[in-house]
Amino acid sequence: MNDTKHPDGGTKRRRALITGLSGFTGRHMAERLLDEGYDVWGTTSPASEADVPGTTGLPVDLLDLDAVRACVADANPDVVVHLAGLAHVTGNPPTQSYLVNIMGSRNLLDALALLDKKPRAVLMASTSNVYGNANVEVIDENVPLSPGNDYAVSKLAMENMARLWLDRLPIFFTRPFNYTGVGQGEDFLLPKIVNHHARHEQKMSLGNLAVSRDFSDVRDVVEVYAQLIEKAPAGEVFNTCSGVGHSLGEILGMMRRIAGYEIEVFVDPRFMRRNEIAKLVGSNVKLRRAIGRVPVTPIYDTLEWMYKHARAKFESVAAVKA
Repeated sequence: MNDTKHPDGGTKRRRALITGLSGFTGRHMAERLLDEGYDVWGTTSPASEADVPGTTGLPVDLLDLDAVRACVADANPDVVVHLAGLAHVTGNPPTQSYLVNIMGSRNLLDALALLDKKPRAVLMASTSNVYGNANVEVIDENVPLSPGNDYAVSKLAMENMARLWLDRLPIFFTRPFNYTGVGQGEDFLLPKIVNHHARHEQKMSLGNLAVSRDFSDVRDVVEVYAQLIEKAPAGEVFNTCSGVGHSLGEILGMMRRIAGYEIEVFVDPRFMRRNEIAKLVGSNVKLRRAIGRVPVTPIYDTLEWMYKHARAKFESVAAVKA
């Protein structure tokens, strides 16, 4: 399935290029595509020292057009999964977010368009944040776009910019809602909650507990991405979501059952975001039409997976210190 024919009649493994290879999603995406039989290449942060087993990682600054062109020419990919970008939760300056999310993406498309043999699928990961505070119960792809922060604006601008390349490249877009899993940093909300419980801490500060989010498992997200690149639906945009919303209060209740105790939660105004989106739950109807069944792991199972992994990690560290 993942072989392409050489002119001499032989075959070679299909090659995937993942930008942001050493990031949270990139690592899971690489594992999924390796299982599918792809030869996986990817861009990593120039400062990154972490190798992803079984892959070829190239330290590339996406803002360096010459470096991006050289990387893409070397990789010569059959499919591309563009995950690299700056997320808003890490407190990046708006200027840098706009530069990386728009110009970094443009440099990638510029480089891909120069290839003699174009990739057959180019997945561009956007965000559900482009919908903003939508006044509907469930958000589908037809909801008017109203980004409420610089990160979301930069991602919507990325989508619009990328459409300029549709006559040259088979580009399509995903708008993932919140997702989590093993390997996500503690500057994201659910890993913070899980790790506090895994360390058996007694107190934790959070923001608005009433906000409701559509949380997916990262393993489901990369499965969806893998299926989409096989379909290569050029020009289309797909929500990537479970279709189920949970408040942070519900998440805390699940963690109480998983960890076997109740943590004391303080609502800290510093964690209350300006223009906070109150409810963000997506529709995956269009996605189902494209790929068939959409994998949805119950968030309780995802939290349990994360908790067990975190407990094992902390216990291992404690054993070494002892």
